[in-house]
Amino acid sequence: MTSLTQRFPAAPSLEVGALVDELRAAPPGGRLRVGDPRVVEFVTKFARKLLAPATARRFPELASLGFFLRKGEIAKALSTLDTSAGTLRFPRGLVFHVPPANVDTIFVYSWALSALAGNHNVVRVSSRSAGAAEAVLEALNAALSEVDPDTAAAITATQRMVTYDRSDEVSGALSLAADLRVIWGGDGSVAALRKYPLAPHARDLTFPDRSSFAVASVAGWQRASEAERRAAAEGFYNDSYWFDQAACSSPRAVFWVGDSAGARAAGQEFRTLLASVLAAKQHVTEPAMAVQKRVSAYGAAVDGLVKEIAFDGNGLATLELTDPAVLPREWLGAGTFANAQVSTLSDLVPIVLRKDQTVSQFGFTTEELTAFAHELAGRGVDRIVPFGSALTFSAVWDGYDLLAEFSRLVTVQA
Repeated sequence: MTSLTQRFPAAPSLEVGALVDELRAAPPGGRLRVGDPRVVEFVTKFARKLLAPATARRFPELASLGFFLRKGEIAKALSTLDTSAGTLRFPRGLVFHVPPANVDTIFVYSWALSALAGNHNVVRVSSRSAGAAEAVLEALNAALSEVDPDTAAAITATQRMVTYDRSDEVSGALSLAADLRVIWGGDGSVAALRKYPLAPHARDLTFPDRSSFAVASVAGWQRASEAERRAAAEGFYNDSYWFDQAACSSPRAVFWVGDSAGARAAGQEFRTLLASVLAAKQHVTEPAMAVQKRVSAYGAAVDGLVKEIAFDGNGLATLELTDPAVLPREWLGAGTFANAQVSTLSDLVPIVLRKDQTVSQFGFTTEELTAFAHELAGRGVDRIVPFGSALTFSAVWDGYDLLAEFSRLVTVQA
């Protein structure tokens, strides 16, 4: 039998059957409900741990997570679940989360929203997780030791984060027990997990391979102040470098929208500013990553995808596309960006695919962006956000209202 290491709450290893039995039992103090005060109390305490200066300085991405889980933000998110007369909202039941290993914090957003919806949860934490993920687990266990005993008992009984080696037995048992299975990661991860059957009433919520790009208005850049341009470069750095550009919402290409001469000048100034941000942040590119970037860049050139390559040290590589319509969407190495000029946002509509998730933007008006979204008409792109907000998680993600997905409706008529 494969044993599971219990990372949160920290406890001795156990077998999957015992874990499922424990999670199916009613917790002390009664079953959880949507917006359960015990969960809100615990998540709020956890958020304070993440916002502690020492933690936030070491892992800036955890400060964003802590902000997302503040009591006011939780109340705002839960308020969107108001139901009409005769309609009641309940938890789905047991939710099995399988997050990716390359984005250390995504499992927390997934788990927290599901817990706030009143679900019992089991999260598989990768054995390869490190850094921010370990800090999260430490904060969770520390928060558990500081909440009211009744709250601690309810959280311990209903929320588990475990690590286990690849195991058909464990993944199969957790899948069969789940009312909802949440799979984050690549297409391969989704396909691999789907081989384990679910109960007939259960379903999957999947987040497969996605890609993202950025758009910048030439006119908007020209109108921007020096401080606004610098802020744009800093925001783009956060969007791209926090997770080595591996996050699904991190931009892998930049399209300058406007006249070609203005695009060249704006693009050059932007890259100069971005290089200065890299220097100020003392960003270090590991030798293996530097090699990866060059292999990817020269490979794209051999394939005829790019007509010019520029390296600004090891931290930034710019690949000028031969044709904006032929956009490399795969990860090419941290700090490697395709670059192209188009005349209008409408020129991008035929390029967009269903797998395109986030468009990071600078310099456009709300009206321009709304018109672009209407032109896309659902063919792709789930989010359009300013530079600096690509990694800012929302309760609406990949087009799903997650709190709604993590709960179910019951209608009552007399």
